[in-house]
Amino acid sequence: MSKILFVMTGADKWTLKDGTQHPTGFWAEEATAPYEAFTHAGFDIVVATPGGVIPPVDKASLSAEANGGDEGVDKTLQALEDFPELKNPISLHEVHLNDYAAVFYPGGHGPMEDLAKDPNSGELLIAALNSGKPLGIVCHAPAALLATIGPDGTSPFAGYRMTGFTNAEEEQAGHADKAPWLLQDRLVALGADFRESDPWAPHVEADRNLFTGQNPASSAPLAQKMLDALQE
Repeated sequence: MSKILFVMTGADKWTLKDGTQHPTGFWAEEATAPYEAFTHAGFDIVVATPGGVIPPVDKASLSAEANGGDEGVDKTLQALEDFPELKNPISLHEVHLNDYAAVFYPGGHGPMEDLAKDPNSGELLIAALNSGKPLGIVCHAPAALLATIGPDGTSPFAGYRMTGFTNAEEEQAGHADKAPWLLQDRLVALGADFRESDPWAPHVEADRNLFTGQNPASSAPLAQKMLDALQE
């Protein structure tokens, strides 16, 4: 059976502009919704993190506000329980791209802390892009693209149409003034053709084999776009 690789953060803290640390991790919906879509379609999932640490879930993503009420919280908690691969990740340096049909990066602020500067992740992203395999990245996870910038200051992702968590969304979430940098600004500086929709609305961009989603609500539509590409 074909496998899809989930590359996930191992960071449970996000270092803010003033040097303090904010609790973080991966955003639950951004992992569970694609997991459900991919496994329902018959794919096996392998999770990889820096150092093989168990990816921490951002507790904010388990709140009633983030899940549309207590019933939504229960569903999210159950979805995490139904995702056993989260408890048995491999280390990023052990990944062999040829073993996978596609690569997917869930978001949360965690990737801004570790994947944004992880050389193993950077090499994997470049290899995945060059392979033609579907590469999906959602919300804050495009921060990982910063690790693809070479010594000459350029990235192979420059010129690609993409989206990610916007400045407007970061402001509305209350983090923009505290953040050491804003994702949208960094992606534009990288050379991305950045596209944004209304805050919190589902929005997916597809450019060649790169699939990106703006926010948590974009996770399920992004997974479906990747599945469509895998079935072509």
